[in-house]
Amino acid sequence: MNYRDEIRPWAIFQYLPSGENVCVARLRTRPDADAYASLLRQGGGSYQVLFDVQPQEVTQG
Repeated sequence: MNYRDEIRPWAIFQYLPSGENVCVARLRTRPDADAYASLLRQGGGSYQVLFDVQPQEVTQG
């Protein structure tokens, strides 16, 4: 995960009929993500807001 994704942990995923999940946006705050997902849902489709943070690898030296 790059730095840009780390500072935007709230992800909006679109669930497609084929069973795929596609990340359509990443935002910094939950309220922003919820508001944007609400706008996307008005056009149809299934969207979900998730907190998507992957732990960083720890290197031992």
